[in-house]
Amino acid sequence: MSNTAPQPTTALQRTATHRTVLMCKPTHYTVSYRINPWMHPEEPTDTAKAVAQWQSLVDVYERLGFAIHQIDPIEGLPDMVYAANGGFVLDGVAYGAKFQYPERQPEGPAYMDWFRQAGLSVAEPEETNEGEGDFLLIGDTIYAGTGFRSDSTSHEELARVYGREVVTLNLVNPSFYHLDTAIAALDPVPDAEGKSNIAYLESAFDEPSLAILRERFPDAIIATEEDAAILGLNSYSDGYNVVIAARATTFAEQLREKGYNPIGVDLSELLLGGGGVKCCTLDLHPIGTGTSVARS
Repeated sequence: MSNTAPQPTTALQRTATHRTVLMCKPTHYTVSYRINPWMHPEEPTDTAKAVAQWQSLVDVYERLGFAIHQIDPIEGLPDMVYAANGGFVLDGVAYGAKFQYPERQPEGPAYMDWFRQAGLSVAEPEETNEGEGDFLLIGDTIYAGTGFRSDSTSHEELARVYGREVVTLNLVNPSFYHLDTAIAALDPVPDAEGKSNIAYLESAFDEPSLAILRERFPDAIIATEEDAAILGLNSYSDGYNVVIAARATTFAEQLREKGYNPIGVDLSELLLGGGGVKCCTLDLHPIGTGTSVARS
């Protein structure tokens, strides 16, 4: 028997940063058409339940001290609640969305109007893209998804707008048709070594994309198929608190092991439209906002 005393473990320190987000109340939410594998218009949806669940997400964000802006919902646009698809905002510039499906195309101009009224410079898109649904800022790099919604030519347009590195990732599973359903960005602000970590679902990507992810994020959390199937990766993090689907219990455990604080919410009604926490949350990435608070 060893006489060596066990060494105390040191909890990983994470930093919560102030976040500013845009959201849209699901006043007109329903599933009346099918543009993704999650949607079944023949099955009933409960708008009041969707509103209540969405409000629970807002309440969590308010408790975390987030600045929450809201865009007015428009009748006839039931998917407008998925605000992340409305554009991509960075460096004071909003790159507008240009939706693939006609049912959602009016959302693009509606969100661009809001961006202008908020004082942002708006870059109107020429190429098909679905905003932050397919564009994730991780560190100083924009990772951009393609394969089902956003065209790869939008990645070139994105690079021109922001003058940043844009890395293309190819999605191959139709159930994970937006990048934010297959990758969770965990660190809005890089650590002292300039690193930001992620969680992702391996089966959502082709092999060249997996090679990129494995090289750039060797410490990434690899999500289970079960958690991904309830859009567990469609989460939103302030660097310490990670708001996730309540049923994604394995993902919650993985996050705790890495020093994060998972917070579960039930958005089961909005899942019927193919969206979760991140889909309802457009990160406005304001310049120089907030004070970091260390957590351990």
